Amino acid sequence: MASTPTLAARKKPGIAAPARRDAAATRDALTAAAVAEFSRNGFAGARVDEIARAAGVNKQLVYHYFDSKQGLYLVALESVYAEIREKEQGLSLGELAPVEAMTQLIGFSFDYLAEHPEFIALLTDENRNQGSHILASERLQKMHSPFIEMLEATLERGAKEGVFRNDFDAINVYISIAGISYFFFSNNHTLSAIFGKSLSLRGAQSQRRRHVIAFALNALRP
Repeated sequence: MASTPTLAARKKPGIAAPARRDAAATRDALTAAAVAEFSRNGFAGARVDEIARAAGVNKQLVYHYFDSKQGLYLVALESVYAEIREKEQGLSLGELAPVEAMTQLIGFSFDYLAEHPEFIALLTDENRNQGSHILASERLQKMHSPFIEMLEATLERGAKEGVFRNDFDAINVYISIAGISYFFFSNNHTLSAIFGKSLSLRGAQSQRRRHVIAFALNALRP
């Protein structure tokens, strides 16, 4: 007479015990939840409990992977910077005429901010913290922007062709381009209230995008 299978033997593969959570997937889920929570509430107001809940994991895993709330915040900052740097590297502008290449660069900068309000929120919060977390990140300090290199090359080509001035520094041009786009999004609510029109509407953003490109190109002309 055949023996009765044990309980363990009767269990099907995959049901015998909860599947082991993939470590990389857990880190990714916690990082994404952290970006969302920190962008809403800043470093001071964000709650580790809420980040763990949104990621669907135990709170202790936050400390297991990131050591502390500050460690998690730093990884969140690094992740948003890494994303924009990766997209910048995907821009291939060397074969474009200087004016067209500059138009693409300015448009990319504007569009990225429009599509990533969490990036603006985290930068605003980190400036409130005097950049202390960025200063503590060796990875971020080494994450030089390819945007600057592309901008510098475009400015040099434009100067040689006589379509751009030759006395502008690439970093200052970058700050100016980023600034006139960033202010529009970071202060959108107050600007809308002051001027009595919703600047968050698609039409208002399209108009602003055209203005930013035209404004920057006019400033660069000889």
